[in-house]
Amino acid sequence: MPVTVEWQQTQSLVRLQGGCNVSSAAELKGVLVDCLTTGKDLVLDLEEAGEIDTSTLQLLWTVAREAARLGIGISSRVSEGVAAAARNAGFRNFPAERE
Repeated sequence: MPVTVEWQQTQSLVRLQGGCNVSSAAELKGVLVDCLTTGKDLVLDLEEAGEIDTSTLQLLWTVAREAARLGIGISSRVSEGVAAAARNAGFRNFPAERE
């Protein structure tokens, strides 16, 4: 799962591509923690993410809750496949989903 980050002036843009599963969770967690420490808004781009498992969804959900606690804005762009996986796993309104 390639993860890229664009450090922009007012936000951090995290792009996930390919499969996102438990084997890549540690790398993703490190990137997301780094993003939260900047205090900038966080944009998750999962439009090119393929398979996504429950562990990744839980990690993203936890990050969204922590961002809210810290007053950091969070939004996401998701493919229909990721949105369906989130719904099937019981995650309603995937973290700050936007069109």
